[in-house]
Amino acid sequence: MAPPILKLDDIQLSFGGTPLLAGAGLQVEPGDRICLVGRNGSGKSTLMKIAAGIVEAQSGEVFRHPSSTIRYLEQAPDFDGYSTVQAYAEAGLGPGDDPYRVTYLLEHLGLTGQEDPTRLSGGEARRAALARVLAPEPDILMLDEPTNHLDLPTIEWLEGELSKSRSALVLISHDRRFLEKISTATVWLDRGQSRRLNRGFAHFEEWRDQVLEEEEIEQHKLGRQIEREEHWLRYGVTARRKRNMRRLGNLQALRANYRGHKGPQGTIQASATEGKESGKLVIEADKIIKIYGDRSIVAPFSIRVHRGDCIGLIGPNGAGKTTLLKMLTGQLAPDEGVVRLGTNLEIAVLDQKREDLNPEDTLAHYLTDGRGENLLVNGEQKHVTGYMKDFLFQPEQARTPIRNLSGGERARLMLARIMAKPSNLLILDEPTNDLDIETLDLLQEIVAGYTGTVILVSHDRDFLDRTVTSTIAPANPDAPDGRWIEYAGGYSDMLAQRKGVEDERKRVEKAEKAKAQEASGGKPAGSTSSKGKLSFKQKFALENLPKEMEKAEKEIAAREAKMADPKLFTKDPATFNKLAAEMEKLRADVTRMEEEWLELEMLREELEG
Repeated sequence: MAPPILKLDDIQLSFGGTPLLAGAGLQVEPGDRICLVGRNGSGKSTLMKIAAGIVEAQSGEVFRHPSSTIRYLEQAPDFDGYSTVQAYAEAGLGPGDDPYRVTYLLEHLGLTGQEDPTRLSGGEARRAALARVLAPEPDILMLDEPTNHLDLPTIEWLEGELSKSRSALVLISHDRRFLEKISTATVWLDRGQSRRLNRGFAHFEEWRDQVLEEEEIEQHKLGRQIEREEHWLRYGVTARRKRNMRRLGNLQALRANYRGHKGPQGTIQASATEGKESGKLVIEADKIIKIYGDRSIVAPFSIRVHRGDCIGLIGPNGAGKTTLLKMLTGQLAPDEGVVRLGTNLEIAVLDQKREDLNPEDTLAHYLTDGRGENLLVNGEQKHVTGYMKDFLFQPEQARTPIRNLSGGERARLMLARIMAKPSNLLILDEPTNDLDIETLDLLQEIVAGYTGTVILVSHDRDFLDRTVTSTIAPANPDAPDGRWIEYAGGYSDMLAQRKGVEDERKRVEKAEKAKAQEASGGKPAGSTSSKGKLSFKQKFALENLPKEMEKAEKEIAAREAKMADPKLFTKDPATFNKLAAEMEKLRADVTRMEEEWLELEMLREELEG
């Protein structure tokens, strides 16, 4: 076993009241891929900051190998003093580091380096911070919520980059799929202490449940032992006094241990407050279009959303997800086409930008909108401190300013507020950001049990797979051109359908190519005659290719019209896949015919000299 390059042992830290860290530890060896997990507010980010040397523990041992380099990705990067993103990223390099790697990373993260750091969006700021910490290729790379505000293509690129990195990794993330792909060890921070599992996150939840079950059994045994000792105390004091006093002291110690045991943090008790039932048809969009300048954001797109649907909206940053969402909910008018909203709609929105959070506001004031000490939840008056406890906030936090909350606690607070509002249409824009695994499980249950309609924007693949009934994604994810397609099921279902379409297209193309070669006797269509003039076959092709191209264009248009039906895949997926494959094949044929016609025309001009 290699010696550790970082070791934290018996770390103690308290901000008053219950200790945040009470004997926590962390050991990192070369090549480790550790995910650090725990409830919001359990001290994960604090422990990581202690390891990185940003926060000092009150007591405990901290060892960092003198020659090792550490880079820490914080949740809120500080851009003060930097005129460009390039300058900010290069400031993270050490002596001997390759400055070209900054350029490489910025390019792959979708940044030029010349951006003004003060004008970056949340996603751009996270990308710039990633470039800064990844560029030096440190011995230890500590990433606190690296996937927040990143789109799916960037998350998948980051997975590949980290998989081939030589740095030891310590990760905090709410993204299950990301942790499962990267981690090989798991450190669980719970009630101020840490436990380590030398297996990746995929095995964590089963192990955690087993640990808690064993702990519950031990507490039960301890309770039974105390009962037996109390029975002896009442009815069996007959031995020598010295022995009795020692046994009485042991009983007092058992009682103190039993009373002092702090069980695992409770689970959130919550459900969405549902309003009146909406009409059966919630949203109908008919061939809507939105164009900004010369860029198509939404090409002709049609969809019918019914009561009870849960629609996922995905795509790379800048593809137009927010624009499409605003059009579907009536906040933005389309350039062409019509959007009709159903009847009796009560819309509740969770905004990813957390714009309505005033850092100086208190938790109680935020939850009640300043209207006293009570709020109405599912038709019942509830005191704000009682409602806060449902979301794992302590009553003494009622007067706490929001600025004192962690990122995860802020996300949980916003979730508490939106769940209290009556609604029958939930709009969730990046709802999973900063939430811990247990709160994500709760949100999943809320969405699954919600009788109204849900439209959510998310880059969390696991959450999409567990919740949505259909997924809207760009037709061309690598270069969005405004065309959107609705797929049945979640993210994995969408990938399977796309693969099915691609496989079918390749099969049809291969069969057509073989057929064409057989018909031509295996000779290339563009072979020249030996007599210095076009052959009869070449002349025929030159005259008829334009007609064939026009015919293919009409067939493409006809298939596009059929595929515009948003329910086609649900009703007949085989036909949908067949049409898509045929359309792709026809487009390839048009390109091939154009090239062949151009070659023949150039050959004709050359021969006629």
